[in-house]
Amino acid sequence: MSGYWTPAPHAVEQEDAETLARLLAAGSDPDEVFGDMTLLTHAIDVEGDGALQSRGPLTVHTTAALPAFGADPEPAAPGGRTPVDMAKHDGHDLATRLLRTHIGRRAAHGG
Repeated sequence: MSGYWTPAPHAVEQEDAETLARLLAAGSDPDEVFGDMTLLTHAIDVEGDGALQSRGPLTVHTTAALPAFGADPEPAAPGGRTPVDMAKHDGHDLATRLLRTHIGRRAAHGG
């Protein structure tokens, strides 16, 4: 792991789902790890923090882009929490529902 932000974590940090989707479509690793978070756990964290700080609505755009491009929503990040655990802990109900639906569909289709 390097000590600088690659473009994908930077896009997640900025909640720039459009740029993130372009990066993922061009081949960025949807399961990239930076520090103790995957892109998916980072997205959940940033969306929750953004809503708290701005007192604005909670969004799920950045989180939704990741499983759409193949991010695995089930394994725990190096910090120890799964994306669903993190979303539930942070009260990010939109992400919790999105991830559970994605996991359920993958299970129903055998993968």
